[in-house]
Amino acid sequence: MTVENGTFRADWRLRCIFGVIGLLNFAAALDATSLSVAIPTIADDLGGTSIEAFWSGTSFLVASTVFQPVFTMCSEIFGSTRMLFTAVVAFTVGAILAAVAQDFTLLLVGRCIQGTGGGGIIALTEVLIADLIPLHERGKWMSVRSLTWSFGTVIGPVIGGSLTEHAWRWIFWINLPFCGLGLVLIPAFMRLHRDRSALWERLSSVDYLGCVLFVGSLSSFLVPLSWGGLMYPWDSWHTLVPLILGAVGLAAFVIYEACVPSRPLIPPLIFRNSTTTIGYLGCFLHGVILWCILYYCPLYYEASLGYSAVIAGAALLPFTLTVAPLSAAVGIAIGKLGRYRWALWLGWTLATLGMGLLYLLDTDTAVAEWIFLTLVSGIGLGVLFSSMMLAVQASADIKFLSITASMAAFFRTLGQTVGVAIGGVIFQNRFRVEVSGGESALSSTAVELADNAASLVWYIRGLSKGEERDILADAYASALGVVWLVMCGLAGVGLVSCLFVKKYPMVQAFKPRQGVQRDEPQMA
Repeated sequence: MTVENGTFRADWRLRCIFGVIGLLNFAAALDATSLSVAIPTIADDLGGTSIEAFWSGTSFLVASTVFQPVFTMCSEIFGSTRMLFTAVVAFTVGAILAAVAQDFTLLLVGRCIQGTGGGGIIALTEVLIADLIPLHERGKWMSVRSLTWSFGTVIGPVIGGSLTEHAWRWIFWINLPFCGLGLVLIPAFMRLHRDRSALWERLSSVDYLGCVLFVGSLSSFLVPLSWGGLMYPWDSWHTLVPLILGAVGLAAFVIYEACVPSRPLIPPLIFRNSTTTIGYLGCFLHGVILWCILYYCPLYYEASLGYSAVIAGAALLPFTLTVAPLSAAVGIAIGKLGRYRWALWLGWTLATLGMGLLYLLDTDTAVAEWIFLTLVSGIGLGVLFSSMMLAVQASADIKFLSITASMAAFFRTLGQTVGVAIGGVIFQNRFRVEVSGGESALSSTAVELADNAASLVWYIRGLSKGEERDILADAYASALGVVWLVMCGLAGVGLVSCLFVKKYPMVQAFKPRQGVQRDEPQMA
């Protein structure tokens, strides 16, 4: 890449780097979303409980979330190329372990390792974009990442549904060609400048205690948040003790980061800018809403409308096909216009309206109706995908650009992890009310039936057509309707908060920390 007379020019090597980034983001998104429709089948095939099957998806999200800041910090010490290569290796090893697993123990180990690698890919993508591309050009190049990630999200449920009908293990095997290409292309093209100081000097500046506090405390917080109401009741000590310990540990981490390390894992200074903080809130809410739709909509199609796993995955296309192109188009438009607030206002308005419309979904919803009802939220969330990232980066202190950019991805992933848990709690409570309020024989088993939204799908589909099946399908749709209303409220919070986002120029001093090495001299 060169910068001549204020004009940014991308060379062939930079284009290859972004090709690699797009490929890896596609693989990570494909894996994260393809499993949702296969969870009931995996539980049946491995002879596990619905809780263990649920964890096959959740463990990926938890591991992906907690290690993202660590990968960002390590990229500054060892270089982004080495850390991205490490992340792809972890993703590959995890996929292989999950594919060959004959029980849930090995499957969950593989998913945790794979999630760690996936988190590294997500975090380092943001670091590389911020470090290689000037802000005024970043929207166009971010669209490459957005498009490939969104496209993976689009076809993930469809591929997952198709493979579930035949061999669910191919959901993991299908990742290997992309990982193999990544492992070949990363060392071939990603030749970046890196810190040449003595290794011991770099290692001595690492915030070791901060890493331990952050990873341990966040894991302790997210794990019981994921199993609360499923493996153990919310008022059980199994849930409350680690949840409280995690919250206390995170509070201690915040105090420690503000007072002790000279080079903190997450510098508190990045939160002093109100626009950056509002952007992080928006990324978190975006993750919560997006993942609730991706996780619970296929279950609605299967349980309430009686669709197969393949059709349920395909039914997400009106939603996901709007997210993909809009996330790319908005990034390009923001780069051209030099303004981002219009996209935030438009995106949150449509997202709020769209989530409210989802409340209308029921067992009698026709195909044309649910296509329209899911389309609006897809447009809104697609508009927000790139615009929030650019708003955060425009407001960032140039000294903390890498960690500021990667934390936006972290908060979105955190929202995805929390979103599934929030949706599960709301669904359980509302489903119990819906079933126990009737006069059928099902009212006495409402508590057991409401334990897990995914396992309930198979129970409903296994019933013959009749009153019992109709009651459960109606209760399922009604319970999810409350989930959509809560998501509508959260989108409203995003809409109100974005009104306080300040305008920053889309021009920023460009001082790449790990620019592309060139084979020939360049003029700057």
